[in-house]
Amino acid sequence: MEDESCAYTLDEALSTVGFGTFQSLALVFAGVGWFSEAMEMNLLSFIGPAVKSEWSLSPTEESLLSTAVFGGMLIGAYFWGFISDMYGRRMGIRCITAVAAGAGFLSSFSPNYGSLLVCRCLLGFAVAGGHVFGSWLLEFIPSANRGAWMLSLLFFWILGEVFEATIAWIIMPRLGWRWLLAISATPSLVSLMLSYFIPESPRYLHMQGKTNETLRMLEKIALTNRTNLPTGSLVSDQEMIIDEEDSTSEGRLLPSSIKKTAFHKSMLQLLSWDLLRTTLLLWILHFTFTFAYYGVVLMTSALSSGTDECASTTNHLAGSKDSSLYVSVFIACLAEFPGFLIATVLVDRIGRKLSMEILTVFGLVLILPLSSHQNQIVTTALLFGARMFLFAAFSTLTIYAKEVYPTCVRASGSGLATSMGRIGGMICPLVAVGLVRGCHQTAAVVMFGVVIIISGICILFFKFETKGRSLTDNIVTAAQ
Repeated sequence: MEDESCAYTLDEALSTVGFGTFQSLALVFAGVGWFSEAMEMNLLSFIGPAVKSEWSLSPTEESLLSTAVFGGMLIGAYFWGFISDMYGRRMGIRCITAVAAGAGFLSSFSPNYGSLLVCRCLLGFAVAGGHVFGSWLLEFIPSANRGAWMLSLLFFWILGEVFEATIAWIIMPRLGWRWLLAISATPSLVSLMLSYFIPESPRYLHMQGKTNETLRMLEKIALTNRTNLPTGSLVSDQEMIIDEEDSTSEGRLLPSSIKKTAFHKSMLQLLSWDLLRTTLLLWILHFTFTFAYYGVVLMTSALSSGTDECASTTNHLAGSKDSSLYVSVFIACLAEFPGFLIATVLVDRIGRKLSMEILTVFGLVLILPLSSHQNQIVTTALLFGARMFLFAAFSTLTIYAKEVYPTCVRASGSGLATSMGRIGGMICPLVAVGLVRGCHQTAAVVMFGVVIIISGICILFFKFETKGRSLTDNIVTAAQ
C-alpha cells in the first residue's frame, strides 16, 4: 500500500516526465495560433491605405478599421479567458479559431465599408483569445526552463509578422487586398482543424477534480516522452498544504467551485485581496507596454520618410502601393528576432522581473533621442533598437502574467490584462501618428518616455519572482 510519503503533485509529475516530444508538438500547435494572430495584427499596416484608395474613405474612416480590431480585442480578450477557465482550454481554442477563420474569410468578401468594419471587429474579438494558446501550453511545461520554452512561442509570432509583410509585398500590387485577407485567414482554419486532435490541459482537468483523466493524460505524456511518472498517487496542491476550512473562506474559492460561479465572480476573484495588487499592476503594465510597443511600430511608418520635412510624412503614408511601406514594415519586423533571443537568454537566468526592468531601461534610452529630428539612418536604427527591447520586455510580461495567476483564473486574468492593453493600443495611434503628422514629434516621444518610466516603476512593486516557481491551482497558494 502506498503511503502519503509517496504522494506527488502535478508539478512534480511534469518535472519528472520533462520536456520532450509531447511538449514539442504542443508548442507547434500553440505556435500556429500565435502565427495566425501575428499575421492578422500586421495586416493592419496594409489594409487601411488600400481600402481608403478603393472606396475613397476619409482619414477617420480609414483609422476606424484599426480601431474596430482593437475594440473587438478589448472585449474578446477577457471573454475568451473566461470561457477557457469555465469550459476548458480546448473548447476555448476551438471557438476562437472558428470565429477567427470565419471573420477573416468574410472580410475578404465585404461589399462595402460597413460590412468590412463589422467583420474586422469580429476578427479582433476572436484573435484576442490568442493568449489562451499560451495558457494551454504553459500547463504542459515543467518549471525548469519554463520561461525559455514559453518565449519560443514568440518565434512563431515573429514568423507570422514577417510572413504577412512578405505576402503583402507580393499579393497587394498584383491581386489586391481581398486576396490578402483570405490568405491571411488560412492559418486560423488550420488551427481549427488541428484543435480537434489536441488534449485538454492536465492542470485544468486536475483543477476540476478529474483525477483519473489527469492521470491518464500524464501517462500519455510520459509514454510519448519515453519517461515514467513518479511512484505513488497524484494529489493536489490543496491536499498538500491547505486545511479544508481555510479553503472555503470568501474570496478564496476552491477550484471545484469555480465552475459554479457567474461571469462577474471571476472578476471578483481577480480583485480579491490576495490578487488585487498583482491584477492592478498587470493592468497598468499591459496598458503601458502595449501603448509604447505599438507606438514604436506606428512611428516606424510615420517617420520612415524622414522627419525634417514634416509634410512629406503624410504623402509617404498615402501611397498604399509604394514598395517602401512593405520594406519598412518588413525590416521593422526583423527587429523582433534579436528581441526574442535576448528575452530567451535572460528570463531563466536573471528572472522575469529583472529582465523586464533591464529591457525597459534600454528601450527608454533608445527612444528618447527621437525627441529631436534625426537623419534617416539614425532614426531607423533607434526605432529598430527600441522595438527590439520593448518587444522583449512585453513578451516577458506576457509569460509572467500567466505564471503569476492560479489555474482557476489564469486565462481570464491574463485575458483581462490583455484587454487593458488593447485600450493602450486604441489610444497610441493618436500619439504616434496624430502628433507626428501634426509636426509634434517631440511631444509624442516625451509621452512615450513617460509611459515607459511608469512601466519600470510598476515592475518594482510585484510581490515575487516566478522563475523556477511551481504553478498554483488556487488563489490561496498563489498569494503565498
